[in-house]
Amino acid sequence: MPSPFSAETAEAIQHARQHSVGDLLRRTALRLPDKLAIVSGERRATYREFDAAVNRCAHRLAERGLAKGDRLALLSRNCWEYAVLVFATAKLGVVLVPVNFMLGAEEVAFILGHAGVSGLIAEDALLDTAAEALARSGRTGALRARIGGSGGGWESVADWIDQPGDETAPAVPVADDDPLRLMYTSGTESRPKGVLLSSRSLIAQYVSCAIDGSMTGDDIEVHSLPLYHCAQLDCFLSVDVYLGATSVILPGPDPAALLAAVERERATKLFAPPTVWISLLRHPAFDTTDLSSLRKGYYGASPMPAEVLRELARRLPDVQLWNFYGQTEMAPLATILRPHEQLAKAGSAGRASINVETRIVDEDGRELPPGEVGEIVHRSPHATLGYYEDEEKTAAAFAGGWFHSGDLGVLDEEGYLSVVDRKKDMIKTGGENVASREVEEALYLHDGIAEVAVFGVAHPHWIEAVTAAVVPREGVTLTADEVLAHARKHLAGYKCPKYVVFVDALPKNPSGKIVKRALREGHANLARDAS
Repeated sequence: MPSPFSAETAEAIQHARQHSVGDLLRRTALRLPDKLAIVSGERRATYREFDAAVNRCAHRLAERGLAKGDRLALLSRNCWEYAVLVFATAKLGVVLVPVNFMLGAEEVAFILGHAGVSGLIAEDALLDTAAEALARSGRTGALRARIGGSGGGWESVADWIDQPGDETAPAVPVADDDPLRLMYTSGTESRPKGVLLSSRSLIAQYVSCAIDGSMTGDDIEVHSLPLYHCAQLDCFLSVDVYLGATSVILPGPDPAALLAAVERERATKLFAPPTVWISLLRHPAFDTTDLSSLRKGYYGASPMPAEVLRELARRLPDVQLWNFYGQTEMAPLATILRPHEQLAKAGSAGRASINVETRIVDEDGRELPPGEVGEIVHRSPHATLGYYEDEEKTAAAFAGGWFHSGDLGVLDEEGYLSVVDRKKDMIKTGGENVASREVEEALYLHDGIAEVAVFGVAHPHWIEAVTAAVVPREGVTLTADEVLAHARKHLAGYKCPKYVVFVDALPKNPSGKIVKRALREGHANLARDAS
């Protein structure tokens, strides 16, 4: 219904009720101005200092013409500047586009062009990739800034943040469902989709994480997984800012650096996919590092092997574990397996978090009873606003008024979810999503390949390893090294197959569809046999 008040009064009410991601930092800084907020390298910033830096950066972005609704891409490893830019863009209503720093220039160019970015910020080590991507995308007039230096036609982000400037909050009204984030996620298609997230999506998800993940403002957390992933960024870093916890930012999940940071900062909380937890357990410094401060551990991206769960319980007896399951379109949390459920329900993705409904449906959208496999669907304010510039895929994803995850799963009688397959044929390797079709299309560019199917096989370190079954063209002799060299020319390293197997023909059903389940089963021991 239309507002019963005058336009002026309605605007004043809206301003008073605003609760966007950018507001979270300001409110925490007002509550806890002297609390340590961010540790990154030599930088140690209180919440008052963090908020002031964010406001200075926001005004510098606005001075350069960026306004509400514009898209700004960020290509960088984790750092202080990354955290500042997340909240500076949120305060302006500028849509941040975090970009996977492992992508090649061609892949980055697609994202820049599809998003129609008004600017690109890149760390120094990635400037060559960034410049080539801008040229390929046609966004040559976009604002350019660099993290870690200046010059070469690129402005310095450090100057924006550290030079004296306006430290007042930008006066930009940001509504609950104004888009603030455009996250590109791999799907079954050869090109990624742009997932739009709003303050409503994100903040509802923060609440679910905090409540069901037992997070508090007393936490001290080490953030080592990439912030371009909404798992580290929105299940952990942003929640810590909301609650007033302390965040220790590392550039990456190097096991030695991670262990040292936990000991040095007396960290209480850590998120990592199973591959990283395994790397910590296997590191020679694990048993000599003081990890006694750790109380909470989180994992996601794939189930934790039961034997590793038992080892963690044995070697870190005071650490409680949570499994977070979801996807970018859910901002990203959907279900949680809690500490007391870890061994009893090992391998399960848990039950729906507090702000989520989850069910299993058949191909016609009808709810299935416990024990029957179907598609996992959700209803929640966490859910994406839709896929950017893609009405067709958005309509399909929200068919029947539920968000369709594309994953196949089954619920037990107690409501615990098990993910049994991926309808979208996604491979999750080392915490990264790899779309089989994207790898297949790259391999099909090789003249000597007649047919190829890409799938995942179990791996002791990567959890899943990208594997290609290749049928060579008649009369052509191929080697695995040749196939891998070709893949590296077209794909980011983590997307390239770990294994290449040659077959005379691919298994197919009567309709001609490749039966990847048969390939996975037939090569289930590939990693073991190769070791």
